[in-house]
Amino acid sequence: MTDVTITRAAKRVRLAPEARRAQLIALGVEMLATRRLEELSVELIAKTAGISRGLLFHYFSSKQEFHLEVARAAAAEMLRRTEADPALSPVEALRSALTSFVDYVEENPDNYRSLVRGAISGDDQMRAIFDGTRRAMAQRIIDVVADQGLAVQPRVALAISGWIAYVEECVVRWLDERTVSRDELLEMLTRSLPAVAAAATDGEVGTLLSILTGA
Repeated sequence: MTDVTITRAAKRVRLAPEARRAQLIALGVEMLATRRLEELSVELIAKTAGISRGLLFHYFSSKQEFHLEVARAAAAEMLRRTEADPALSPVEALRSALTSFVDYVEENPDNYRSLVRGAISGDDQMRAIFDGTRRAMAQRIIDVVADQGLAVQPRVALAISGWIAYVEECVVRWLDERTVSRDELLEMLTRSLPAVAAAATDGEVGTLLSILTGA
């Protein structure tokens, strides 16, 4: 997480509007580590930033716009943190990415819950941010398979997208209940992708499984 603290001393530094806007968004993302997005009030941000409530609306047209930009930045940070190492084998890259994902959610539980809640809210823009994040995560897996020379058919792509939702739900439930160990969770998630993909594959199931399992 970007370590951003805007102090009253920083207030005296004249920044370009885009730089100040980016600074406020970064502060919002940082504060999401300990609170949900809906708890991120204009008053709280302004007080922490050392600016007036009215000045915040000089950079954002509304509270909703500020929340959207914070959610977008948080989603981008999660994608950055969970990007797999291309030097690893497919199965090692998958487990590494899942480990990074669980690390991120553990470190930012309220942040992540805010993104999930946004996906099921009635806000189309917030849902679009979360859906875009899911698509990006699914596309990473599709790209790994494609790089191995295997075309990903529509049914497999659909199954991979469904698997992303499965991972999200499992991790959020695990965060709340801890009924299994962290290692057991990671092993289950890693092994479940080949199973889901195999269920959606016909002729090239052996090749696909060998790619996803590192066999």
